Amino acid sequence: QVQLVESGGGLVQPGGSLRLSCAASGFTFSSNIMRWHRQAPGKERELVVIVIDTGGFTNYADSVKGRFTISRDNAKNTVYLQMNNLKPEDTAVYYCSTDVRGVRYWGKGTLVTVSS
Repeated sequence: QVQLVESGGGLVQPGGSLRLSCAASGFTFSSNIMRWHRQAPGKERELVVIVIDTGGFTNYADSVKGRFTISRDNAKNTVYLQMNNLKPEDTAVYYCSTDVRGVRYWGKGTLVTVSS
């Protein structure tokens, strides 16, 4: 079955960096668009970035442009989110997602807290 497992979250000070990972299984990873989303406390889940199957096209939310970088390793079935210059407003649970045969699958998320 499709599984997405996020990791790499934690507590970081403003201006710091984190690298999130999403390990995927149960589908042909190299053929799928992958996404990172986040949900801050009391807010709706928002799309942060998507990356196409080859990694050749990405689309970022304005709030993270220039600070976050998505990448994927199709040999490892893993997508990454490098987050630099983190701000308190980046505090959220971060989720990866993908669509398989018309169904959207989500991981359970990893918590990122940006605080001094």
